[in-house]
Amino acid sequence: QVQLVESGGGLVQAGASLRLSCAASGRTFGTYAMGWFRQAPGKEREFVGFLSWTGTITHYADSVNGRFTISRDNAKNTVDLQMNNLRPEDTAVYYCAARRGTGRWESSLIETRRWNYWGQGTQVTVSP
Repeated sequence: QVQLVESGGGLVQAGASLRLSCAASGRTFGTYAMGWFRQAPGKEREFVGFLSWTGTITHYADSVNGRFTISRDNAKNTVDLQMNNLRPEDTAVYYCAARRGTGRWESSLIETRRWNYWGQGTQVTVSP
């Protein structure tokens, strides 16, 4: 069982940077792949990025590739999402998710049903 708690959201202007953090409980955090998703008002939850349990394999949505970076610290049980050059269309509630034992990227991991655990989300608002 893994419990996830996101933090770091807020209101920023376009072009700014923001760093989200996800704190995980559980002694087996290091065996979980981590993902970030987001959900804008009136839209479905969408995939943002993936980080394997080894921390060596990443995959990002085209809309954020080159601007967002996922990293993890297994000693601290945390995974971060560094967001640079934010745009108004990045406004959403951001969620971290965990999936057991995934060491490689699979295209189906963009689907929310593939993830076992979810945080409660943190709001990111980007003004023009």
